[in-house]
Amino acid sequence: MTRRARFVSVLVVVSFSHVSGQEGFSLFTKDFPPEEFTQRRAAIYDAIGPSALALVQGAPMPDNNTRFRQSADFFYLCGIESPHAYLLLDGAQRRATLFLPHRNEARERSEGKTLSAEDGELIRQLSGIEAVVSSDLLHEQLARYGRTQTIATLYTPFAPAEGFAGGRDVGLRGVAEIASDPLDGRPSRAGQLIQLIKTRLPHFDVRNLNPIIDNLRLIKSPREIELIRRATILSCEALRESMRSTHPGIYEHELDGVAKFVYYRNGAQGEAYYSLVASGRNAWYPHYNAGKRQMQDGDFLLMDFAPDYGYYMSDITRQWPVNGKFNAWQRELYGFYVKCYRSILKAIRPNVTPQQIKQEAAAEMEKILASSRFSKPVYETAAKNFVSSYKSGAQNPRTSLGHWVGMGVHDVGSDSGPLRPGMVFTIEPALRVPEEQIYIRLEDLIVITETGADIISDYLPMDIEGIEKIMKEEGMLERYPRIDLKKK
Repeated sequence: MTRRARFVSVLVVVSFSHVSGQEGFSLFTKDFPPEEFTQRRAAIYDAIGPSALALVQGAPMPDNNTRFRQSADFFYLCGIESPHAYLLLDGAQRRATLFLPHRNEARERSEGKTLSAEDGELIRQLSGIEAVVSSDLLHEQLARYGRTQTIATLYTPFAPAEGFAGGRDVGLRGVAEIASDPLDGRPSRAGQLIQLIKTRLPHFDVRNLNPIIDNLRLIKSPREIELIRRATILSCEALRESMRSTHPGIYEHELDGVAKFVYYRNGAQGEAYYSLVASGRNAWYPHYNAGKRQMQDGDFLLMDFAPDYGYYMSDITRQWPVNGKFNAWQRELYGFYVKCYRSILKAIRPNVTPQQIKQEAAAEMEKILASSRFSKPVYETAAKNFVSSYKSGAQNPRTSLGHWVGMGVHDVGSDSGPLRPGMVFTIEPALRVPEEQIYIRLEDLIVITETGADIISDYLPMDIEGIEKIMKEEGMLERYPRIDLKKK
């Protein structure tokens, strides 16, 4: 294969597209049929019962020149991507009503068609939602339930909505930071909604909908898993191309650009989170994201990055030497780490708890440690601490293997029981040498099936020989050098 053909193959190997519709507009998702959204809403009715409502607030129009992206819970329940929308679920009638703003004709002439209150019949056909009403009637409709006195409970999400490149953990952090600002202190958008409901509609007992939706989102459907698989392949191919493109003298942010090109070229709608491209001692900080350092010969590079593909994420990490060849200490520590890491992957399977898996892996790690030799006492201590820490974590019955992945890169859901088919998560144990600020971490995407564990990202090499082989190939940055801005 020629160098050019090999480069082009990167761009077409995952040539997915979920965007369709006349003139480039997709008024409703093509990734899920209406029936799947109907099933999700039915599960909400079952959970809240016949004496309750559920109200879910959609995302607002962004206050900058970025594309609108619907919030995760709202999209999960109806697939509608219009801003300032509300979804009302009636547990008694088992009926969904979508509230949308009226058509903004000036904006549509400028930006294209958006579903609005005037598109009721079309929306019912596309989504299976039973009723479509203008959003200015939402308060009136909620007030009617107070007059009937048959429905006294209203569920709504208490947690911040998950939006572009942000999961619930990031949203909660943002709320806390605003609250601690002495000249700000605004409530979250979810908090403001709850406050308004309690003030204007005091007849409702307002309860948290998040645990109910979180429980549903924990187990992924086959269509959800397919989107996560595509996001994972794109992440793996971006990391592969980044390996090819890495050499001393490039900047961390250049690999961010390489990855984004692979993502957007193949249909991603954005990034799952900001890129973590950390060379040398920057990797010591697990969420370092400045991307400003110029890489040096001898550096060890960590890259952790994944796309948002059709509202679903992945989360993959690899490490490699900047000069393309593992040196002595990198081979020693990274080689030990990979053996331990694979012992975890090998133990993962359905119908056992994370604690059982950790205990099995820890026993295997102790054997690996016993047969390993280290060139420095601090390396040996780090290896012992790594195994000891993992073994200690396995004593906790509520321990986890990593974190869930789905509509959020750190997805919602709480479950410490046996692993079940449809669960999706990553593992990312870290080995640290504090004395030299060495940090080693890998991360792979795992789907639990009926018979085992599908490690979707396992085809992307993590072994020393496989990484070095990829790095000998020509990369994108070699074909497209930096522009000399000073001479233009």
